[in-house]
Amino acid sequence: MKTQDRLRIKRHVRTIWISDVHLGFPGCSAEYLLEFIRDMRCETLYLVGDIIDFWSLKKKRYWPQAHNNVVRSILGKAKHDTRVIYVPGNHDEVMRDYDGLTLGNVEIRNSVIHETIDGRRLLVMHGDQFDSAVVNSKFIGLIGSAAYDFLLRLNRYVNWCREKLGREYWSLAAAVKHKVKKAVKYISNFEGAVLHEARRQNVDGLVCGHIHRAELTRLDGITYMNCGDWVESCTALIEHHDGTLELLKLADAPEVLKRLDPLRPELAA
Repeated sequence: MKTQDRLRIKRHVRTIWISDVHLGFPGCSAEYLLEFIRDMRCETLYLVGDIIDFWSLKKKRYWPQAHNNVVRSILGKAKHDTRVIYVPGNHDEVMRDYDGLTLGNVEIRNSVIHETIDGRRLLVMHGDQFDSAVVNSKFIGLIGSAAYDFLLRLNRYVNWCREKLGREYWSLAAAVKHKVKKAVKYISNFEGAVLHEARRQNVDGLVCGHIHRAELTRLDGITYMNCGDWVESCTALIEHHDGTLELLKLADAPEVLKRLDPLRPELAA
């Protein structure tokens, strides 16, 4: 590839949160995430759990080059100018045994409080702590995953077709889930548990993942932020340099990038 072909404008923000990447699972949108990571630069990057899907890897060994490239890109940022904090989830809970350690320039914290540039305190945790089904029975989660796995594979096929037709990204999986009454009720209960924990820890807001439902809203005086996922909706949460928080969606990427602070053109990482 010629040098000029690799020239790109990077965008700089203060903080980025991503969660539920599920590397090692066929439904992971690693290619989209890799482009996002390469196009963005930040002071702090939070990996809010389920980054590596050890549950899926136990059932089937799946690790394509794109997944390896995501890991290498993140480690490259950690080695140079980005503080990377890994907050494990339930699919990568083996990493919770290393709470407080720094491995390969990546800090591991089971939960952490982030302070925005304007002084707000945000609790960062994966979110499975609020899900009694996960806490009480991992077996139930494994049983229910077959239909979900199929839906995510179908989601990838649909978007492959849309990309060939020049259409924007659209999440079939998220659309189906939002129509299911049980899922809507679960999300409502989940948000209630988040509010309770935020008040208990006396913070201004809480950032999590886990339920694959991106959200940025105020609930009874608490800022609730869910950074979404990279298997269904492909979303991330960012903090601008003035402290403004924003939810980025892959489908809105061209318009969003125009509004972000550009750095000088440079070679892609």
